[in-house]
Amino acid sequence: MILKMKYVVTILILIPFTIFAQYNFEVAFPNLTFSSALDLQNAGDGSNRLFAVERSGIIKVFQNQSNVSVTKTFLNITDRVTSGGETGLLGLAFHPDYETNGYFYVNYTSPNPSLKTVISRFKVSSANPDSADKNSELILLTYNQPYSNHNGGCVAFGPDGYLYIASGDGGSGGDPQNNSQNITNLLGKIIRIDVNNPQPPLSYGIPLTNPFIDSTNVNIRKEIYAWGMRNPWRFSFDSVSGWLWCGDVGQGDWEEVDVIQNGKNYGWRCYEGFHPYNLSGCNGTYEPPIWEYPHTSVGGYSITGGYVYRGQNVPELYGKYIYGDYVSTRVWALGYDGINPTVNTQITQAPGSITSFGIDENKELYLVSFNGKIYRFVPTIVPVELLSFNATVIDGKVLLEWYTSTETNNAGFKIERSKDSANFEEIFFIGGNGTTTNRNVYSYLDESVRSGIYYYRLKQVDFDGSFEYLNVVAVDLGIPGGFILEQNYPNPFNPRTLINYQIPKEGLVTLKLYDVLGNELMTLINEQKPSGSHSFELDASQLTSGIYFYKLSYGTFNSTRKMILLK
Repeated sequence: MILKMKYVVTILILIPFTIFAQYNFEVAFPNLTFSSALDLQNAGDGSNRLFAVERSGIIKVFQNQSNVSVTKTFLNITDRVTSGGETGLLGLAFHPDYETNGYFYVNYTSPNPSLKTVISRFKVSSANPDSADKNSELILLTYNQPYSNHNGGCVAFGPDGYLYIASGDGGSGGDPQNNSQNITNLLGKIIRIDVNNPQPPLSYGIPLTNPFIDSTNVNIRKEIYAWGMRNPWRFSFDSVSGWLWCGDVGQGDWEEVDVIQNGKNYGWRCYEGFHPYNLSGCNGTYEPPIWEYPHTSVGGYSITGGYVYRGQNVPELYGKYIYGDYVSTRVWALGYDGINPTVNTQITQAPGSITSFGIDENKELYLVSFNGKIYRFVPTIVPVELLSFNATVIDGKVLLEWYTSTETNNAGFKIERSKDSANFEEIFFIGGNGTTTNRNVYSYLDESVRSGIYYYRLKQVDFDGSFEYLNVVAVDLGIPGGFILEQNYPNPFNPRTLINYQIPKEGLVTLKLYDVLGNELMTLINEQKPSGSHSFELDASQLTSGIYFYKLSYGTFNSTRKMILLK
């Protein structure tokens, strides 16, 4: 057998601040409570409604407003759903043309005559957009479930217009029937069907690009898109790249994230994540996950797949795959582009067990919990907004300077220093300004340094004792090897920005500002400077918006960069 191994690079990233404190979840709809909600969807019809799927067989609809106090029953099929544990009404997908045809699709487990998965289409009432016709059911597909667990349950339309269905391996433990590797059944698979072009006697069509469409073996299921899944609990399509992201629940040691591709075998039960599980009869080619995490106190025990974030409320996470763990309630942001090493970062911890994620029509992210609440993904307000933190070498000493634009409950800053960027020690404390919206300037001169590289970070402390690491800078007290003029920061800016530069020896330095036509506007620096790194803060309050250039000169050395002032 072959496990296709991509280059896996382990990178130790020393991050000196508590990243997960920057983001959080708040109760999105305080007046609403749901019973065992498993999914959250929007209809994409411009109505700004959300649809919560409850395990018992009920779909509730409500307006996407924080003060909403009433839900309506959109669909009630408790009369045909068996629920409890991992069974129930498990997934919902609206047809891409729902606004015109009123079709939506569900995935549920039924007890009659024996446990099975049912994929059905329903239609909204022509008289009431908040109510579906429960008698409009068209059963598209069914398949038996040998055990009550591992039913998958997600349904979603891809950018190709086809309906994708997540199916678990049939349950028990360890896939005793080896269903996931058996392409003559639909268990342990990602299924793809064409709901717009049925091929009688089927109530759906088989896409011509499905991997087994040309097989002459009548026993092979042509609906299969990918296989080797254990229990894919939530998948989603990235609205920009079109990639299909999936969280596949592990057996006893590893949880995994997959990017699902047509015709690929994702390895279960031969492999659990990257690790051999049961290699009996395994002789295929297997696609490894793009990420895995262990069953430990710092990982989790049951993955819940999420979404690639494409909203606007938290721009720092745009393009990251946001997912969580049902048991540990940790939430991560995973960066993956298929080229660079995968980077996974915990960003917060959810207030309850995570059953699903969802997005609204604006692609803002929500978290669904078994505690009865739906949560909105929001950035946490940082108590101290740090504009900059700079270190400058002056006569063998290090001058630290930082600026804040606002402060809340700020007792002060502990300055910490390190020689290896990992082990920091406190060297000084500077008091803060409590709560203020005024701009404040802080500085400290570290005289107890020698040659080499030093790392500094700020530990901002509140009056109640809570703290947060804000930033880290590094300085090299060795002689600079050349001239450097850095890009100003921030850029664009309004009205202040920092210009950093470096000179290898003492001499006369000039720094001048020009307009876009090349007219000299002002001389910012014209004086002798020692070797080392230097900073100049430009205050452009008297200038108009536009493009400007700044030029550093030292002897025969000249360097020019562009800056943008936006007011």
